[in-house]
Amino acid sequence: MPIARRLRTIGLLLPVIAGLALFAGLAGFRVSEGMGLAALRETGRHRLDLYAESLEREIDKYAYFPATLGLERDVLDLVTGRAPLAWGLNRYLERLNERAGTLSIYVLNRQGRVVAASNWNRPDSFIGEDLSYRPYFIEAAAGRQGRLFGVGTTRGEAGYYLSSPLAEDGAIVGVAVVKVSLEQLEQSWSTVEAPVLVTDENGVVILASVTSWKFTSLRAMDEPTRRHFERTLQYNAHPLPPLGLTPLDRIAPDAELVRLAGPADGEAETTGVFPVSGSFLAQTAPLHGTGWTMTVLSPASDITGMAWTRAALAAVGSAFLGILLLMWVQRRGHLRDLERKVEERTRNLRAAQDELVHAGKLAVIGQLSAGLAHELNQPLAALRTLSGNTVKFLQRGNLDAAQGNLERIAQLVDAMGALTSQLKSFARKSSGAPRPVAVRRPIDNALFLLEQRLRRSGVAVQLEVPEDVAALCDPNRLEQVAINLVANALDALAGRKDGRLTLTARTEDGRTRIQVADNGPGLSEEVLPRLFEPFFTTKETAKDGNREGSGGLGLGLAISAGIVRDFGGTLSGANGADGGAVFTIDLPAAALPADPTTILAEDLACPTLPPPP
Repeated sequence: MPIARRLRTIGLLLPVIAGLALFAGLAGFRVSEGMGLAALRETGRHRLDLYAESLEREIDKYAYFPATLGLERDVLDLVTGRAPLAWGLNRYLERLNERAGTLSIYVLNRQGRVVAASNWNRPDSFIGEDLSYRPYFIEAAAGRQGRLFGVGTTRGEAGYYLSSPLAEDGAIVGVAVVKVSLEQLEQSWSTVEAPVLVTDENGVVILASVTSWKFTSLRAMDEPTRRHFERTLQYNAHPLPPLGLTPLDRIAPDAELVRLAGPADGEAETTGVFPVSGSFLAQTAPLHGTGWTMTVLSPASDITGMAWTRAALAAVGSAFLGILLLMWVQRRGHLRDLERKVEERTRNLRAAQDELVHAGKLAVIGQLSAGLAHELNQPLAALRTLSGNTVKFLQRGNLDAAQGNLERIAQLVDAMGALTSQLKSFARKSSGAPRPVAVRRPIDNALFLLEQRLRRSGVAVQLEVPEDVAALCDPNRLEQVAINLVANALDALAGRKDGRLTLTARTEDGRTRIQVADNGPGLSEEVLPRLFEPFFTTKETAKDGNREGSGGLGLGLAISAGIVRDFGGTLSGANGADGGAVFTIDLPAAALPADPTTILAEDLACPTLPPPP
């Protein structure tokens, strides 16, 4: 029996031993891989420093060339128009280009047209070309040193452009440009132990030890960026496909494990002495004064293989099941806690939307407090005067005058009551249940609450909202959306003397569409894709035509879009055909009840205040 019991115990411990071996193997792999990657990082950092130094040294050899052309009197005479012929200067640039070993040297006048070039006598000469759109000319024409890696539009030859302004008596009269080839440096890189590539500020590979990597992109490009490249011809219509570098694990701020896709058949591709597919340790560093980034890819496959070997050795004889079981129990408990927290957070988020809407209303009321105080101070002062006069009239027996004063007091009280009741109606929480609503009422209320801002800004309001246009929504929440859109429009129209705000509504094809349009500067291309992102705000640039969220927090449009979406509608923003921004609320159309007595009291039209006495 003792032997049988011992055998049973050993049988129960077999899974424990297997788990212990697995844990020890994993730990050994991590330690071994970490040590190998640390050594590889040190080697890669040394390589990165050497490659960066060689590139900077190659560029610095030609950095002074464009500026020295500004010392030539013939150059200044040509770009200013005092010397109409450039034959002698062309020959000088041609000889200078041959001796320096550059690709080309040329001079542009202030308008960006090439007036002299080293390739003047070749079929692909730059003479007469308009290069005012090239970024290096724009930088130099603004008085700065231009630096750009690009592809020539004439010969399709890649190179590094260095430009300097040509000045005379303190005024910029032209631009000198030198185009340098870095091909020799790339050829020297092809024999090193680890592949290297250089990307420009756009994430495009412009230099690489592997030819097929050139003019690929490390990140996906959006359409505005591609259109910009097509307009500037910086890469001369190269398609810029993705390189296929996939991040695996970041191990330091400037180093991460990546995988580079190989050929379609899956076999590892090699060039020279290093592989160009598989797993690598990618280390990056910025290149001083260029806006470029250099990346060294150190092969990491051997380190992984060695780590697995050491892990297998470490797994033998390991006995840490208790730790493994403890970790498993802790992980299970952590997952349960996470599930519970996710459920709680989901409930809180659902309740938070209503609170955010209500908080937005209170924020608007807070902004209106100064105007509200002004609106109430005048009637209160008038009430004080009229009441005092009424007492005196009664003492004198002048009942007609006293009656007139009392009637005027009643009018003032009604006016103040209408104002405060409207604000109280706006501030209350709404049930959020959709129902048929005449959209004119929420729009009138929004304009009423923003009356002081409209009056101070001098913006003309054009209201084209028929009384019978209705939508299926909650009037209180639609009012909040209208206030956000009108307030944003007023921000965009700040400072304009001819500001105009147009609000329209119509029903067609079972949908009710409400538009809020202004004649401001409109929406920029950078802002349009992110209009409805939470916490995206351009408060500091709102005067330039950008829209912001409520209170500068970037929540106004996000909350508004969520409100409209809850009612089965959409909120979109675009630029108008005649300029300015247009925001469109699209909601399901609804029919108003035939009996007006069935309309709720809060759906009645906004009261009109009587004129002050």
